[in-house]
Amino acid sequence: MGYATILDIIGSVIAGGFLLLILAQTNGNAIQNSYNNNSDLITQQNLSTVVLILENDFRKIGYCGNWTKAGQFDPTKAIIYADSSSIKFLGDVNNDGNMDTVYYYEGPTSELSGTPNPNDRILYRSITSTNASDNSLIKSGSMGITQFNLTYYDDFGNQISTPVAAPGSISEIQITLQVQNTEAYNGQYVTSYWRQLRLAARNLKNR
Repeated sequence: MGYATILDIIGSVIAGGFLLLILAQTNGNAIQNSYNNNSDLITQQNLSTVVLILENDFRKIGYCGNWTKAGQFDPTKAIIYADSSSIKFLGDVNNDGNMDTVYYYEGPTSELSGTPNPNDRILYRSITSTNASDNSLIKSGSMGITQFNLTYYDDFGNQISTPVAAPGSISEIQITLQVQNTEAYNGQYVTSYWRQLRLAARNLKNR
């Protein structure tokens, strides 16, 4: 076997190795893109589900479906407690004519220590009706929520520091929500982000 033939064989092996590396890289990228696209769809769906509930509840702060009871209600007392990651307020979220006490708050990340994502947590939504037997606790434990943040503003658009000392001064609320997939690919999580810019419940204006 001649020297040139050996060089040809070595060259072919090297070229073949490069081709295999390129194919492996292309295949890996295709798998990652497919995983990311699927994860993005799931996080978007989870985000949309939570947002629909949030917007419905927050727009009913101070609202009562029974107009005779609504006239007796003081809008300045609609929000009971307000902090950067929790809020408790009154509102007829079930539209049954009775005021409900709604409480949103974050749980610690340790509650979901069994999931691969170290940052996901439970967002609790507790509704207590005027009927003592009609209490409910809904928790979004599998939604991949990693951030739930609330910012408050007064009638003049000034940001109010938290926890809010005088909840009756709140006129608008900014809601920030972030959702990630529960499992990473190559150490990266797909993230979906939503922010409601200064949501104003109409009944907070009736003062």
